Amino acid sequence: MYVKTINQINNFITFLVYVTYPSVLILLIYSGDARFWRVLLTPSISFVLVSIFRSYVNAPRPYEITGDIPIINKVAKGKSFPSRHVFSAFVIATTLYFISKPLGIFLILAGSLLAILRVIGGVHFPKDVIAGAIIGIVSGILGFYL
Repeated sequence: MYVKTINQINNFITFLVYVTYPSVLILLIYSGDARFWRVLLTPSISFVLVSIFRSYVNAPRPYEITGDIPIINKVAKGKSFPSRHVFSAFVIATTLYFISKPLGIFLILAGSLLAILRVIGGVHFPKDVIAGAIIGIVSGILGFYL
């Protein structure tokens, strides 16, 4: 039950973030909001840069070191630092905070829960999710102020 619940919440939060983001993009296009390009490009460019960095670092995942079976279904090797799930949730949350403060705060809370679940689930170390959150927040802020 515990394993199933952690996987379901992890999947739901991931789904929630990835459905909310394009939905807001569509609303911005429909309303002719000039912030569309910042909301599109900030997470997109940041995601590519984090993915490149993460491949370069290629840090092992907890289950690779301990030999434990992770609670969250994952078989990938390496690329643990920073957590791209958590990074994505936070860069999207921070970017959308500039569009709607309540939505941004809600997604930051959801991203925080996701970070906790990724550690409990055995697919990331705390440093992976903390770095992912910080890089996501900084990227979101820079994307709106540069």
